[in-house]
Amino acid sequence: MNKVGIIGYGKMGQIRHQALGEVGGAQLIAISEPSIGAEFNGIPNLTHEEIIDHPDIDSIIICTPNNYNKDLTIRSLNAGKHVFCEKPPAFTGAEMQEICNAEKNNPGLKLMYGFNHRHHDSIMDMKKIVDSQEYGKVLWMRGRYGKSVTPDYFNEWRAKKELAGGGILLDQGIHMLDLFLHLGGGFDTVKAEVSNLYWNLEVEDNAFVILKNSETGLVANLHSTMTQWRHLFSIEVFLEKGYMVMNGLITSSMSYGEEVLSIAKNRSAAPAATFKDEVKTKYTDNNSWRYEMEHFFNAIKEDSAISIGSSADALQLMKIIDKIYEQKDF
Repeated sequence: MNKVGIIGYGKMGQIRHQALGEVGGAQLIAISEPSIGAEFNGIPNLTHEEIIDHPDIDSIIICTPNNYNKDLTIRSLNAGKHVFCEKPPAFTGAEMQEICNAEKNNPGLKLMYGFNHRHHDSIMDMKKIVDSQEYGKVLWMRGRYGKSVTPDYFNEWRAKKELAGGGILLDQGIHMLDLFLHLGGGFDTVKAEVSNLYWNLEVEDNAFVILKNSETGLVANLHSTMTQWRHLFSIEVFLEKGYMVMNGLITSSMSYGEEVLSIAKNRSAAPAATFKDEVKTKYTDNNSWRYEMEHFFNAIKEDSAISIGSSADALQLMKIIDKIYEQKDF
């Protein structure tokens, strides 16, 4: 039985706790959350240091504000703990490299990052089609991820650069960039416009990004926004012989709408593909939290590599984010 400590027991910490109960083979023995009392439902509430130094804890799940992620990850690895950390892994690629160095210095430990969108059943189905080459190679991708926020957002840690590291790009857009890497591979050209025209915060409220892989010619286009005025998630993958369009995302509030994947073959001659040609699949369950925990704890149990959400994935992603932020003009 893998014994677990969770640092940060807000919404995400509680989601991870629930997933632990679903996968089995792991036991939560302590949490660390300054906003609550000495215990929560009989679970001891310790300090961060006590969790990291706890002799009985094998693995630590980090669900804190962004500014804590790098330091807590490195300290936990150096204390001999396996680590699962929410995104973003750090604020910069250089900081992520520090984490990779700590991981290298502690062989045998597992480090995984919480990019749960890869674990949605719809995305997993898209990945299978890409890998099978049934529809040929990917030509281009387009992703839109946006939400509306209220003035209360000003009071949240996410609105403060020193705590969040960035705005909507690090909050939501990072997931779409991760999906681009997952489905399309790497990118060596990054062009971006990053702005804060409406909310006038220290962090961005919009990011427009174009990525290109010079070797394959694949281009991906991202719009990440908090001036959407309604929640929206959409990823489109167009291949040589067809396309896949996934709209909506299953969340607890269902504010992004139903999660529907549409797939169709292309047409090289008239008539062009029409909506009636599409095969639509509606997904009714969000299994991503459970799938992530299963992957993490199976890797520990079997001493196998983290294949989804690895430190290498995170480093590649943060280097792209560095290039995007280099182009912001505020």
